[in-house]
Amino acid sequence: MLQPFYQQGLIEAGCDEAGRGCYAGPVFAAAVILPDNFYHPLLNDSKKVTATNRQILKTFIEQNAMAFSVAMVDNVEIDRINILKASFKAMHLAIADLEIVPEILLIDGNRFVPYNNLPHYCIIQGDGKYASIAAASILAKTYRDAYMLQLHESYPVYDWKKNKGYGTLTHRNAIEQFGVTPYHRLSFNILPKQLVLPLGK
Repeated sequence: MLQPFYQQGLIEAGCDEAGRGCYAGPVFAAAVILPDNFYHPLLNDSKKVTATNRQILKTFIEQNAMAFSVAMVDNVEIDRINILKASFKAMHLAIADLEIVPEILLIDGNRFVPYNNLPHYCIIQGDGKYASIAAASILAKTYRDAYMLQLHESYPVYDWKKNKGYGTLTHRNAIEQFGVTPYHRLSFNILPKQLVLPLGK
């Protein structure tokens, strides 16, 4: 059972990201502020919700949240600053774009870079504990999946329609056969290792 809030009295925004471990594509993050009466029986950590139910929840969250925002940081920036910093940057962008200024942040995970001196709480597996983080996980996941489906149309051999950029066997084999695209994260060392032949004497 998800907890509705971490505390009472302060405006609370839940934050989560999607796509941190992918070989390709951006990392997405969402920030969500929920009203007191928010409830949906399907709401949970996005990884525990079917794709069909995630779409139902996406619509419900967008229609019933007090405020929500989704942001992304692309693979070029991920390679430049590293994936952890990129994840925090995406969260900061999402928080900054909220129409209501939160007074406290709930962050899924164990680390965060403070945003504008707002108090924040890092909660391990928070997307399975607090409704606002779960809602953020749903939005980050659905928005990112939709983005990767669009990219799939241009690069079908990598099977992003199914793997959404994660390093599945099909995806790894395609990288080995066809190389990388402008959307791959080169800092993830995904290029196949070249066979080094010993030099003859």
